[in-house]
Amino acid sequence: MPSTLPEGQAAPRDGALPPGAVAALGTRSFGCYVHVPFCAVRCGYCDFNTYTALELGNPPGASRDTYAEAAVAEIALAREVLGERAVPLDTVFFGGGTPTLLPAADLVSIVAALRCEFGLSPDAEVTTEANPDSVTPAELETLRAGGVNRISFGMQSAVPSVLATLDRTHDPARVPSVVRWARSAGFDQVSVDLIYGTPGESLDDWHASVNAAVALEPDHVSAYALIVEQGTALARRIARGDLPAPDDDDVADKYELVDDALVAAGYEWYEVSNWARGGNYACRHNLGYWQGSDWWGVGPGAHSHVGGVRWWNVKHPAAYAARVAAGESPAAGREVLDAGIQRVERVLLETRLATGLPLDVLDDEGLGAVRALLADGLAEVRPADAGRAAKRLVLTRRGRLLADAVVRTLLP
Repeated sequence: MPSTLPEGQAAPRDGALPPGAVAALGTRSFGCYVHVPFCAVRCGYCDFNTYTALELGNPPGASRDTYAEAAVAEIALAREVLGERAVPLDTVFFGGGTPTLLPAADLVSIVAALRCEFGLSPDAEVTTEANPDSVTPAELETLRAGGVNRISFGMQSAVPSVLATLDRTHDPARVPSVVRWARSAGFDQVSVDLIYGTPGESLDDWHASVNAAVALEPDHVSAYALIVEQGTALARRIARGDLPAPDDDDVADKYELVDDALVAAGYEWYEVSNWARGGNYACRHNLGYWQGSDWWGVGPGAHSHVGGVRWWNVKHPAAYAARVAAGESPAAGREVLDAGIQRVERVLLETRLATGLPLDVLDDEGLGAVRALLADGLAEVRPADAGRAAKRLVLTRRGRLLADAVVRTLLP
């Protein structure tokens, strides 16, 4: 979760939502995001809401030893706020931080609490992120037996010097082992995450990382361009001239390389930075974000969205734990999204998807901009089909490289 929270409006201490928001629950996919804010080492490029053990100490609820209790308490609060409506979870996602720094039994206890309070759909997708050096075969078996059926490994690169620049501590030679262990444990899906554009990373380095990822035969690959976030150690190193800033042309070349390699290996892009072995392997939880579904975010700094209301929890684990221990909502603020904001967010998010943006979402100015996008080869219009009533605007690969510019054109 990003480290900076918006201001928004005051959130009620009991977490109550407007009746209309709760009434809409169940009309869309419903998921739960669980933010685990602990990391063994803070990576220099990361601005997520994460903490090392040395930063936090051992206060009740804010330490790894007691974090699961605080998360379970918030899950009980979520059930009270959402009422008695039967809304089984379609997806669960443990992110961070490094969720697997918690004991596997603690993650399983959180899954059990979600199952008890809400229930899980028969085909529920339950994902955890993991660093390659944060799991063992026994822990993976415990996770799988406890209901976690999808795992995403933070591979980032196969090149030691690139990992060192990113402050990643795992041995890249360990990645094939952890993927093999996950398969042996019976995970339904295995994903790997990559980062490109790291200062000092050559095109050959990136090629080696992509080849290494493909050789793992994962079900899903995410590849993200490095973003230099203000306030991070990496930003300071670049500002001092210790490292070069990412180059836009280099980043574009690396995107085309990974897209070519993955398509050749049988993967399909379904979101600008994500590829899968067919639609059944797309990350359904993340699709819920991009398609405006509902989710409850558990943990410090976690964001939630239900029925057009978005809220976010207090950032610091100690403040979060104190709130839930007192039986209060940990929400720091919230906003009610009007129709105009929801339309803008649909354009921002659905434009990134291979399924495209329905043209009827655009206003007259946006529709007028489509002609220029088509002429520039940045997008194409797909016809309506049996599953989609409206024509859709779908990015070409060149359009994916310029996705932010496309969105600005559609939202003049």
